[in-house]
Formats: sequence, structure tokens, C-alpha cells
Amino acid sequence: MTSTTTPPPVASDKLDSGVLRVAGVVVLGAIMAILDATVVSVALPTFQHEFHATYATVAWTMTGYTLALATVIPLTGWAADRFGTKRLYLTALALFVVGSVLCSLADSAGQLILFRVLQGIGGGMLAPLGMTILTKAAGPTRVGRVMAVMGIPMLLGPISGPILGGWLIQSASWHWIFLINLPIGAIAFTAALRVLAPDQPRPSESFDFVGMLLLSPGLALFLYGVSSIPEEQKVGTPKVLIPALIGLALVGGFIGHARGRQHALIDLGLFRKRNLTIAVVTMTFFTLAFMGSMLLFPSYFLQVRGEGTLDTGLLLAPQGLGAMLTMPIAGRLTDRIGPGKLVLTGIAVILAGMTVFTQIDVSTSYGLLLSALFVLGLGMGMTMTPIMSAAMGSLQQREVARGSTTMNIVQQAAGSVGTAVMSVVLTNRVLGDPAAATYMGVMQGRVPADQVPPDVLAAGVSGLAGSFGFTFTVATLLIVCCLVPAFLLPRKPVASAEPASAPALTH
Repeated sequence: MTSTTTPPPVASDKLDSGVLRVAGVVVLGAIMAILDATVVSVALPTFQHEFHATYATVAWTMTGYTLALATVIPLTGWAADRFGTKRLYLTALALFVVGSVLCSLADSAGQLILFRVLQGIGGGMLAPLGMTILTKAAGPTRVGRVMAVMGIPMLLGPISGPILGGWLIQSASWHWIFLINLPIGAIAFTAALRVLAPDQPRPSESFDFVGMLLLSPGLALFLYGVSSIPEEQKVGTPKVLIPALIGLALVGGFIGHARGRQHALIDLGLFRKRNLTIAVVTMTFFTLAFMGSMLLFPSYFLQVRGEGTLDTGLLLAPQGLGAMLTMPIAGRLTDRIGPGKLVLTGIAVILAGMTVFTQIDVSTSYGLLLSALFVLGLGMGMTMTPIMSAAMGSLQQREVARGSTTMNIVQQAAGSVGTAVMSVVLTNRVLGDPAAATYMGVMQGRVPADQVPPDVLAAGVSGLAGSFGFTFTVATLLIVCCLVPAFLLPRKPVASAEPASAPALTH
């Protein structure tokens, strides 16, 4: 990679083989981390049976992983600057693979939850580190392209995870949803060792211990409270409110601590950059609405249409195909025309697809549902990449690690809140319909099926479908809210904040 003062537009617009090799390494790691955040979702009934545990207990195999991600992400920006991205990336891969192997050896629910936390510590660093490595490797003029590369695992993980998990459980055993990370991780580790550039860390920065003691526990407690909402079925319980409020107070304390402070754990000064601030707000609304509704799609096919786990995963595939078509195009166009028009178009396309799901019932044709999922995928591919590009494209090289950490915290927190919100809306809607509540009791084994008249079961399925339609309506309204900040995104290529004399590659 070289830098020239006035690079030709065509040459600067392409990703060369060196950047593509780095992208391959980063995507391998990101795929493992994001797949494991979703692949476990189809294994929860298996964990209940294997470990003789309640659903509330085994659900912590997902919640513990999420909390570990949230706890470690704030540390990643400082650690990348201090120790170097390559060393930290290799460490994160090793922790993730070791945690995966230990998960496969667990013989109790408690052990599995503990090892999932270890896995999450490694997985939490992989996404922000990967974004930092790719952004630095490609330089500011091609940030849209590299964000498109990073978007592939972020968008396809929630779709591919249930397919892979269902297939592995049906064809082998639950242990393989973790053991599969061993060969993939070994390949990713070897490739990273050979491909990534040597580190040139900057040991001069002091570590913000006070910030760490405020922000990491604050995020973990807040997300713990939010993650408890579906189990408690309402917000106003002590298990939800106490940790969530303490977490918010700690995060507020961090904001007061970090304002105007040099080398804070999260550089709040980055929010003086208009493009990053608008992108963060847009990403918050988008992740809250869209990623929250992602859990509704498989639940509808499983609970209303009676599909199996593997078939449900396959039915979600059109969404991934749509994203694969538009994401590379969006990456190129973002570098040429800016993110604003693409994000607005993508949100409009998503709204067209979501409208179909607001009207679903027990007999909605699969052709219509799969077409709507494909349209949703098209919109996803046109939306997330430009939003990330708007945030990262205007940062200087020394700000990239902290900027990518900030965006990942936003995604993690908003995704967790969105999931909880959609779960509560759906649960309360079901509980408000006696027939739907009875049907869910049968589905969960709490009510014997032979004690429920067939007409009540039929009414329950119909009521459950209506509950899904109402919840999709809420998600659609939240996506409409994304249009306001998206309208403020730049309508031309994002200008890099890097001085003209600085090389495109500095590390």
C-alpha cells in the first residue's frame, strides 16, 4: 500500500490484494463471534433437556455472552492503541477458541454459562478490532468498501446462526456448535499471524482505570436489567429496575468523568464531529428497531407455522441473499456519492418489506413472506454499510480504534434494548389474548394439549399470529423514526479528517 498526494480516482477506489487478504482474516474472526451470538438460540431447548434446567437458567448462556461483550468492548480501543491491534486480535481469537472448547466440555448449565462469558470476552474484542484493522489498511478514501466487508458477518450472522445450529444439533450433537470454532479459529489465527502488519503500539497513553470502573460495569448492569425484562414480563420489577438504574448512573458518571479528559476510555470529543454524531443516532434507532425485530422472524415460523429449527433457518435465507446483493454496491456508492441518499433509500426499502409482516396471519403465503424477507435484506445491505462509513470516514487514523469501539458499544446496547422491547411487546400482546396465551402454554409444555379444545387451539394460533403482526407494526414505526437522523447524513463523499500530508496507511 502506498500513498500519493493526488491519487487517481479509479485507483484509489479499488481494494488491492493486500487489503482483501486483511479483510479475509477479519471476516473469519467476526463470523465466529457473531455466529456464536445467534447459533445458541436454537440450542436452548436442548440445553434444558441435557442439563435438567429451566428456560430462565439456560437463557443465561446467551445473556452471559452478551454481557461479556458489553463489558470488554470499552477496553478495546485503549488496548489496541497500547498493545497494538495484531497482538490484541490474536489474543482475542485465542480466548474465543479456548472458551468454545471449554463450552463443548461443560457438564452443567453453570459451567456452560461461565465458559460462555470467557468466550464473550474474546468475541467482544473481535468486531471493533476488525473494524479498526480494516479501516487503517484501506485508508479514508475506501472506507465504504471496507465497511461493506465488515457488514457481511454482522448482517448474515443472525440469519446463518440458526441454520448452522439447527443442522449441527440434528446431524451431530450440541457440542459441535462450539467445537466447530476450533478449526475455524485455528485457520483465522494462522492467517492473522501471517497477514496482519507488525504492531507499532503507542505506550505513552495512560489507562483510564476510573473510566473502566464506571463504564464497563455500567453497561453490564444496564444490559442485565434490560435482558431480564422478557423473563419478568414487565419493566417495573426490582430485578429489572435496580441493575438498569445503577447501570445508567454509572454510565452517566463516566460521561461526567470523561468530558474534556485526555485519553478517556471512550473519547467523547469524537462527538464534536457532526457526521459521527448523526451516524451514532441513526445507528441507535436502526439497531433498536431492526435488530430487535430479527428475533421475531424465526419465532413466527417456529410457533405460528410449526416449522422445525433447520427449516426455519432456511426460510430466513432470502434475507441474507438480498443483503449480499446490495451490500457491495452500497459500499462502492458510499465512497462516490456519500451515505445520505443510500441510507434513506435503504430505510424506504426496509419499510416496504416490513409492511408485509404487519399484516401476517396463520395462512400468509410463503411466497409473499420470502419475497418480503428478500426485500428486507436488500434494504439492510443499503443501510448499515453507509451508516458505518459516515461515522468512520471522517476520523483520523489515531481516532479509528476509539471510533470503532464507540460504534460497537452503540450496536450492542441498542440491539439488546431492541430485543427486550420486542419481546415485551409480543409477550404482553399474547397475555392480553386468552386463546393465544393458552396456545403458548401448550407450546411451552405448561398446558396439556389434550385438555384444550381444537377450536381454542385454532383461535390461539390466530391470536398469536396477530400478536406478531402488532409487534412488527411497532418495529416498523421505530424504523420510520430512523428517517429523521438519516435525512441529516451527508449527501456527498465523507471528507477524511486526516491531514493531507499524512499517508493513507499508518500503523
